Amino acid sequence: MLRATLRSFFAHKGRMLLSALAVVLSVAFVSGSLIFSDTVSRTFDRLFASTAADVKVEPKTAFDENGGQGLGSGRVPTVPAALRDRIAAVKGVADAHVDAALENATVVDAADKQVGPTSGAPTIATNWYASDRSPVRLSSGHAPRGDRQALIDADTADQKHIRIGDRLRVIAPPGAFPVEVVGIATFTTTNPGAALVFLDTPTAQKKLLGSTDRATSISAEAAPGVSDKVLKRRIAAELGPKYELKTGAEQAESSAADLGGFLDVIKYVMVGFAGIAVLVGIFLIVNTFSMLIAQRTRELGLLRALGADRRQVRRSVLTEALLLGLVGSTLGLAAGIGLAVGLLWVMGQFGMNLDAAELAVRWPTPVAAYVVGIGVTFVAAYLPSRRAARVSPMAALADIEVAGTGRPLRIRAVVGLVLGAAGAAALVGCALATKTATASSLLGLGVVLTLIAGVVAGPILVRPVIRVLGAAFPKVYGSVGRMSQRNALRNPRRTGATAAALMIGLALVTGMSVAGASMTKSFDQQIDESLGADFVLQSSNFGPFPREVTERVREVDGVGTLVRQRYAPMRLVLPDGRTVKTTGGAFDPQLDRAVRFHYAAGDTAAALAPGRIGLRREFAEQHDVRIGSRVKALFSTGRTAELTVGALTSDQAQGGAPAEGVMMGLATLEKYLPGGQDAALYANAASGTDKERLRADLKAALKPFPQIQVRDQADYKELIRGQISVLLYLVYALLGLAIVIAVLGVVNTLALAVVERTREIGLLRALGLSRVQLRRMIRLESVVIAVFGAVLGLGLGLVWGVVTQQVLALEGIKSLAIPWTTVAAVVVGSIVVGLAAALLPALRASRMNVLAAIAHE
Repeated sequence: MLRATLRSFFAHKGRMLLSALAVVLSVAFVSGSLIFSDTVSRTFDRLFASTAADVKVEPKTAFDENGGQGLGSGRVPTVPAALRDRIAAVKGVADAHVDAALENATVVDAADKQVGPTSGAPTIATNWYASDRSPVRLSSGHAPRGDRQALIDADTADQKHIRIGDRLRVIAPPGAFPVEVVGIATFTTTNPGAALVFLDTPTAQKKLLGSTDRATSISAEAAPGVSDKVLKRRIAAELGPKYELKTGAEQAESSAADLGGFLDVIKYVMVGFAGIAVLVGIFLIVNTFSMLIAQRTRELGLLRALGADRRQVRRSVLTEALLLGLVGSTLGLAAGIGLAVGLLWVMGQFGMNLDAAELAVRWPTPVAAYVVGIGVTFVAAYLPSRRAARVSPMAALADIEVAGTGRPLRIRAVVGLVLGAAGAAALVGCALATKTATASSLLGLGVVLTLIAGVVAGPILVRPVIRVLGAAFPKVYGSVGRMSQRNALRNPRRTGATAAALMIGLALVTGMSVAGASMTKSFDQQIDESLGADFVLQSSNFGPFPREVTERVREVDGVGTLVRQRYAPMRLVLPDGRTVKTTGGAFDPQLDRAVRFHYAAGDTAAALAPGRIGLRREFAEQHDVRIGSRVKALFSTGRTAELTVGALTSDQAQGGAPAEGVMMGLATLEKYLPGGQDAALYANAASGTDKERLRADLKAALKPFPQIQVRDQADYKELIRGQISVLLYLVYALLGLAIVIAVLGVVNTLALAVVERTREIGLLRALGLSRVQLRRMIRLESVVIAVFGAVLGLGLGLVWGVVTQQVLALEGIKSLAIPWTTVAAVVVGSIVVGLAAALLPALRASRMNVLAAIAHE
């Protein structure tokens, strides 16, 4: 049986090629994501370990200054620079130096163009000091001296064509200042993608932090024989509990944790691709084995007649699946290594130079690769193997196909009906739910159940739906059209399984398109209703910007009302005893002239009054908060405030308000969190001022600050659409892979069907069917299968999209929009998919030798 199995596998290796490709894609994305993330992690672990100081003394904050949503107040936490001398005097300290660094600086050249990465990595301005732990070394020029000189890293200099002698301008919270490039520093370790600008220490302290008495941290180097932990205890004993102390290992761990979020995003995306490939590939493999078993009915019957029992036949089929999984996993692992190298190259294009020679292939990667590859093929081949084991020797010798059409379809109908009803009930419950968490759970359950119901019941729908879809074929194409329709109806299971793969991808595309279109329409309406300002000024990364920007905007002729907004990271201790980490928004008193809030109780004046706070009504109700309730607020400075709730908004996190709707006056924020920076400016044109002229004047005034964007309502809508589009493009890329594998499934089905119908095709050709007619017949069969999958996918996707919008409505996405252009594109695309999938099978069928085809067994 083993020899027979191996001979059978290698005899049909061409027919299994496309199934192997599905396994290869699945394994490639799994192994590629693991190799890439392991390589980046190992590289940065080395970087952090080699550059971290033995002990670093940092300011102690109540919590992360970036706030609950990554929105910081713009304050730069510091420690007294005088600590350096105290730390240097501690026993066991070989050296100590001041650190003065700013991670959100903006650097521009003489043409006011940004000098820095466009990939989202920071531009870091810091002080220069010679150290063995520095990630860079001075490669040309000299170290900066005085307040007009700077070094820049070599990668940024190459990318932005900066040379020694060029003049730059550094934009920092205290203000902008010019510098001349006097040297180039080259990375001695991996370039993490950031741009580095170095100043001498006094200049960095004064220009970046506002005073030579301040530092962002103090770094201490241990003397020989003194461990980091011992040195940390000694410094802590000297300084007391006022500061945060970290050893080199703790610094590396903290930095690695920050990097982990970035790596997780890439890993989850890649695993998403792998999951889609696995899900759709299962249908392809099931179809392949089912058709091969049907074609080998006589062979299996002979094996049974010669003494092979059912278990041996089942093991034979599963062994073939095992071999397919081994081959696919091996090739997929190799492809995954190539994919990881490609990702490293892509990261290099964004400035993160990672060495492909240091690929990290750890033992979990090949294990995961073979588990996925072999597991997918084994699971997919299990049902066909059971079907093969049920072949009767006499039925097989009579050349009867394994698959029947009776009882199993009735079972499918019952199972599909039950699952469909349960899924529909879950979706209805989702639409009627009043809480987002409940609605989301029911949505997920409903999608899964209706998807499974569509797969199970697909073969039941083949005959009625395809009769409708192909009704015009006989009239338009005559006997060729009639035969193509009947070929698609010949084996409902095969047609249903082939179309199911396409159905899954198109259903998800349609559902996400409806959700995306609804979000876009709702945000457009919300902007129209809530944004009253003529222009909104924000930095490109939505973070705080220097006060000099606000001052310049005030000086522009034609600016009427100007409302400032700042972010306020805080923790709220609510009356129900819960503590919530959130980010508030602080505004000028004239807020009503810039943003139109809707209030369930109170008004803007009450929310922004000194010692008052405004909350979103839904958030307040969840935590038993009412007008007049006292809420304790803890700020990152460690200061606490007892604030009175003055207003409750009924808006759904729109018009610039954070998700929890926390709002207060700038005077209140400044009292407890002083030194912050503005994060947005809402500007109205003065009476009689032309808005387009004002826009031009604002842009001219802010030309030295290229990070600041001037937007009106239309621009803001376009910004939101762009952000939604980025998410949809990622989803489309995921589902595009599913559709590609689905197309391979159609190709595979048609190719195996051509082999299966070789004698039939020979007889048709002998009876006068031309090659052109034969190719047309196969193309029409492919098109009707693809359109059948598209119809099922569109039906499911539209239902999912509408119900998803009902969930989003609980978060303020009130408008439903159906993207009919996308729907039409799906239908047209399915026809194109059908035509493309039929090219090779149709060409192969038309080239058959007629006599050889008739004699084929």
